[in-house]
This record gives sequence, structure tokens and C-alpha cells, in this order.
Amino acid sequence: MSQKYEFGAAFTDHMITADWSLDQGWHDLQMGPRREIPMDPGMVGLHYGQVVFEGLKAHRGVDDSIALFRPAEHALRFQRSARRMSMPELPVEIFVRACEALTAADADQLPHDESLSLYLRPVLYASEAHLALRPAREYRFLLIAFVTQRFFAAQLNALTVWVSREYSRAMPGGTGGVKIAGNYAPTYLVQQLAAEQGCDQVVWTDSAEHKWVHELGGMNLFFVRGSGADAQVVTPPTSDVVLPGITRSALLALAEKHGWRTSEEEISVDQWRRECAEGIITEVFACGTAAVVSPVGRVRDGEGDFDINGGQVGPVTDALHKELVAIQQGRAADPDGWRHVVPPNATL
Repeated sequence: MSQKYEFGAAFTDHMITADWSLDQGWHDLQMGPRREIPMDPGMVGLHYGQVVFEGLKAHRGVDDSIALFRPAEHALRFQRSARRMSMPELPVEIFVRACEALTAADADQLPHDESLSLYLRPVLYASEAHLALRPAREYRFLLIAFVTQRFFAAQLNALTVWVSREYSRAMPGGTGGVKIAGNYAPTYLVQQLAAEQGCDQVVWTDSAEHKWVHELGGMNLFFVRGSGADAQVVTPPTSDVVLPGITRSALLALAEKHGWRTSEEEISVDQWRRECAEGIITEVFACGTAAVVSPVGRVRDGEGDFDINGGQVGPVTDALHKELVAIQQGRAADPDGWRHVVPPNATL
């Protein structure tokens, strides 16, 4: 795969913008060429971080149609993030219509290659030039896109992960359960430390004791107990410290359709290590829009390293990944209507 399709590099030609103000509400929704944007040096979003975003994908189907994956759910999460940051909520109808229009405009830039998808990035930021410590009174919505391969390797290769016992991603009452720009830059240092330990990603734990497992990087984590028809699929509950992932909810639904028991459960790092040693936890995987499904094969921790399933991809992980991708690409039944087909002539 060409490096030009690494995550976040191959931007498409168009962008969509809209503005919001106290006196006009949402207005001037329009599409044009992707370009640099004007920015006052006193812009609130630049100084105080009043910025939220989303990430969703469009996939080319076997019938050559292109479909967004669960755009309405992403729109609702975009609203929740805005609400938490005292920002105006973009109506779901405008969010979905904008995603349809941009996908249709740039569809010809998505190659006929099932390993590639179109990743859409909606952003809402405070555009007012005013440095008083209050919510802004002017905002701008942006929608851009890029063609991408999987966030990790094209094939399912098990990740090595590093448990963070010193740094925290989120705290109770904070913003860990929404997608804001300020959640991400503070994780870069820790990701670099993990890389120095030979690890692919960081396991985030609770801020009080660094005991309870929350997320993996910017992804939700799943644990599989047992095997076969008796397997149980477990994930930490969502809260103000764990993001409610759209892929996460899809995988829980798919696991239930397979007949596997599912549950949301707090799991400590020590419990994770012990249950792996006892053969209770047989697989672990992470999931997200960018990562899709990514197995975890080894955990590095200052209190003792351990392996999962011999570092191999397990059957539950493999089955869930294959079924999710098959639905996204229109190769499997979609009884829940997750695949939102974009009309080729969709416009604003």
C-alpha cells in the first residue's frame, strides 16, 4: 500500500463550512474547494480550546455504491460533545446532509480497493475574536475528508501495549466521554513513552488509583472470556471517562447476534493479568472508527508483563472484524440499517 494513504495524509478536494452566531443561528452552509481558512489571532478556539470533532467513514460497496457508517449516531455524539463544551449543537439533518454531499463530491477519489475508505472529519470551533473567559458567540463548522487505509496494519496483527501508571487521559467529571481537541494532545507524550518501550499504544487507567482499565489510546477495549459458543465479550462501561464508541456499540450488537454473552464491566489491570494467566481471558481487542478492530497480544506493565493468546489473533476477534467489515462494504446483510447509502447526486 502506498504511503500516500497513511492515516490523515491523502485529503480530498472539497470542504463544507457553516457558521453560527447569536443573532442568526446556523447559516451559510456551503461547499467549495478545500483551502486554507482565515483565522483571527484572537480566536477563542485557538486560545481556550473550544473545539470538538468527530470521525466517521464511508466505504465503497461491492455494487460500487458508497455508504456512510452510522452517520446519525455520529451526529448525536457530535451534539453531546458540543453541549459539554457550551457550544451550539449542529442539527442531525445538517450533519448527515453535509456528509452525504462531501462524500458524493469526492467519491471519485476513493479507489476501488476494499482496504481503503473515505474518512470524514467534522470539526466545530469557536471562531469569535474575543479573549474574555466565556463561551464564544460565533462558531464555524468544517467538514473535510481523506482517503485512508487502516490506522494500523492492513492485516490483523496483534498490538503490544503499555499500561500508563503515571499519566491520566481523563478524570471523573471531566471531558473523557466526549470528543474534544483538548483530549488528544496531552496523550502524545505518553504515546512517545510507550513507543520507547517498544509498544504500539497506551492503556489508559483511572486517574485516582491507576488500577482500572479505561481505553487503549483513542479506542475502546474488549476482553473475551472463554471460547466457542460459551465465549463472553466484555468491555468497560462508558462514562465521563470512557468515550461511547460507535464501533463499540456495533460490536456489542454483533456479538449478541453470534450468541455470545456481552457485559459492561470494570476490569483492573491486575485482574486482566490474573485472568490471562488462568486462561479465563482468551482474547483482547481494541476498536474504533480508524482502527476498526485491532487485537492485543502483549501487555507491558511495570508490575509485570503478560501475553494474551500467545500473541495471536483469536477466533472471536477475527469473526467480529470480518462481519463488521462485510457489513460496511455491503457484502453482508445489514438488518440494523447501519450502512447509509449516499445518493450519487447528493448536494447541500
